[in-house]
Amino acid sequence: MTQALLGLLLGLAIGAACRWLDLPLPAPPRLVGALLVVTMTLGFMAADLALGPPAPAAAVEVPPR
Repeated sequence: MTQALLGLLLGLAIGAACRWLDLPLPAPPRLVGALLVVTMTLGFMAADLALGPPAPAAAVEVPPR
């Protein structure tokens, strides 16, 4: 939850900075392009949920001293 809020705040900050400094917005200029970004993000999140958590790393044996 915290990461999602930080991501939204970062996105708003980048958009505000681009507007304030009169820089081109790093996003598609058309609705279709914006929807493409949204669907790609949703697809990435769905694949992440479908694949599940990564397997735990193998334990490393520490030799005795």
